[in-house]
This record gives sequence, structure tokens and C-alpha cells, in this order.
Amino acid sequence: MQFAEGVRLALYQLWTEKLKSFFSLLGVIVGVMFLIVVVSVVEGMDRYIREDLSSVIYGVNTVTVRRQSNDLSLEGSNTRARERRPRITYEDWQAIRDQITIPARVGAESDTGGQVVADNGRMVENVQIFAVSSEIMQIRAWVVEKGRSFSPQEAERGTAVVILGTDTAELLFEDLDPIGRRVRIRGFPYRVVGVLEEQGSLFGFSMDNRVIAPAQSPIQAVTNARGFVDQVVVQAIEADQLRALQSEVEGIMRARNRLRPSQENNFTVETADEALSFWDRISRILFLALPGLVAISLVVGGIVIMNIMLVSVMERTREIGVRKAVGARRRDILSQVLIESITLSGVGAVLGVSIGVGLTYLVAAFSPLPAAIDGKWIALGVSLGVVVGIVSGVYPASQASKLLPVDALRHE
Repeated sequence: MQFAEGVRLALYQLWTEKLKSFFSLLGVIVGVMFLIVVVSVVEGMDRYIREDLSSVIYGVNTVTVRRQSNDLSLEGSNTRARERRPRITYEDWQAIRDQITIPARVGAESDTGGQVVADNGRMVENVQIFAVSSEIMQIRAWVVEKGRSFSPQEAERGTAVVILGTDTAELLFEDLDPIGRRVRIRGFPYRVVGVLEEQGSLFGFSMDNRVIAPAQSPIQAVTNARGFVDQVVVQAIEADQLRALQSEVEGIMRARNRLRPSQENNFTVETADEALSFWDRISRILFLALPGLVAISLVVGGIVIMNIMLVSVMERTREIGVRKAVGARRRDILSQVLIESITLSGVGAVLGVSIGVGLTYLVAAFSPLPAAIDGKWIALGVSLGVVVGIVSGVYPASQASKLLPVDALRHE
């Protein structure tokens, strides 16, 4: 039998027995649909974390010096020794800035959460408060849309000026121009000099509810004890010098902390790739485990298709006998039933992919979860449907091909 003819006959059977076909396809449709949705969400999270989140949190081509690593997989490992590490200081920042030989920008950064009150009495809670050096504005690619950034002189003198995020500015001043007005953070007044360009959200959390002030302004009493910073961020001017820059910064910090060659670092120097190593492990597990769990429904769908095909063979026993009597070979009967099973499962897979793609767009549009559709997962969904059809159709096809023409013609 020609393959195209077998597919045509299979589609005809699907069309003439719609209800039976729908229920036989249901397991495959649901399995492939959830496979597409799950892997698209994981794929979207993976792209978002690697491309967007890493640049927002770590910056592009940056080396970050911290007291402790952000790698959650190290949580609990030698905790006491980690807590005894010295804190990062302004002197560390200045030493790195003065001693590095590779062209780079060096900035200091601290942050905390708090309350901001405007001079008109309006108040905003849970504002992310940043204390940064002037270099951080360029390293983070923060663009001031209205007003201006604070100058290097204001940063050096510690002038009490702030830049507001768009949400913070809107909540505090509504339709008023915030430039030149005053806000209070823990009772201390700051003059608003600028408003940031809109940043958007991060997993549903606003990146625009923030206040940025010079690191050495009175804001340091809010973020850290005097003289300390959360981290020093060093951005390589040339991307290919990032590893060399990392080694040089590590050497400067080891010399400052008077560490012998045999001693481990009592600080962390990491790039975005190293900081995201924990997500690498998690994403690998998700990409392997979640499709595996979803595939259980495909197994159920395959069992249903096998039963449907066995019933179909029984119902068409006389037809098979007639075909054999007029010269159909065993492989013709085998291929007919197998093609019908593959077509049945393949149609279910295509429907499942279509519904899954639609649901993925809905998840991306109406939830904070990022979702990205990749062609390889669509191909995998359709391929799994075909494989389920082959596996489910082998036994019924074998049984049909073994029928003797005389016995089949006697069947009522």
C-alpha cells in the first residue's frame, strides 16, 4: 500500500468516526499540549535569566566583588567561615579603581528596601534604595529620561540628591514635575535631580520603584554601616578581556587581604556566568524531568490508541479477509493498520502542539512568567506523537496481518 493512500484512508476513518477518534486522541493531545507549555515556560525562563536578568543584576561584561557568592548552591557550605569574611569597603573599591591596568569602569554599589516620603506628604513603601558611585549609572545602563544624573563632583562630595524610578516618581508626585522637589528617606531630605527611563518588571516585580543616590551621601546610613559597600562592580571595556580582568581584580583583593598563596579567598570575585551556574543545574533538571513527567500522559494516550486499533481490527476482520483473498500481502495489512495508528497519533500531536502554542502565548501575555516557543520543542512534540503511534500500532497491525483469509471471511 502506498503511504499517501494509507494516510487518506486513516483520515477518512477519523472523519467518519469523530467521537471515537476524539477520545482516542485525547491522551496524546493533552500530553503534547502540556509538554509544549511546560518546556516553553522553562525555555523562556532560561532565555530571560541568561539574556535579560543577568544584564540587569550583574551588568554586561562585569566582574563583581562581594563578601559572599550569590550562588544558592553554596548555601550552608562552611557557613561559619563564610560569615567571618571581611566586608567590602570603600578602600577596596578605590584600590581596585587605582590599581587595575586593564581598561575598565569600577563602581561601588549597595542597596536595601525602605520608605520614601515626598514633600507633599505622599508616601511609597517597599522602594528599592540604591547607594551607588557615578560609574554604576553607566555600568547598569541606567538612562535618565527627565532631569539629569548626579555629577562626579556630587558623588565625591556626597551631596544629598536622588534619581527616582518612574513608578516612584508617579506615586509620589502624580502629575507634578518631580525635578527640584524634595523627598525624605528615614527623615533626611534629598533633592530630586532626575527620573529614570522605564525599566519594566522582573518576574512581576517592578524595576521602576527605586531611588538612586550617591554612595557617599547620607544614604549610606540607610544601606550599610559607614565605609562599607555591598559590592564592587568592574566592567571590562573590551569583552575579550573579561577573564584577565577577573584575575587582576582577584589578585588586588588577595594582596589587600594579605592572603598567602595556600589560603583560599575570603571574598568572591565572579562573573554573571559563574553566578548563574546554579540556574544551569536547575534548568538541566527541569528540561529533563518535566518533559519526562508530562510524557506519562503520552503513555496513557498510547495505550488508548492501541485499544482503539485492536477494536478497529476486530470490526474490520471481514474487510481484511476480503483484501487478503484478492491478493493483499501480509505487509500490506501491516502497513495499513500501522499507518492508521501513526496518522491518528500524529493528528493528536499536531492538535496538541497548536493548543500548547496558544496557551504559551496566553501565559506570556497574562502572567509574570516568561515563555518562549522554540521550534525544536514543536518538532519534539510531533515526533513523540508519531513514536506513540508506531509503538501503539505495532501489536494491532501484527494481529491483523496474521489473520487467515478463510477465518476472516467467516467472521460476522
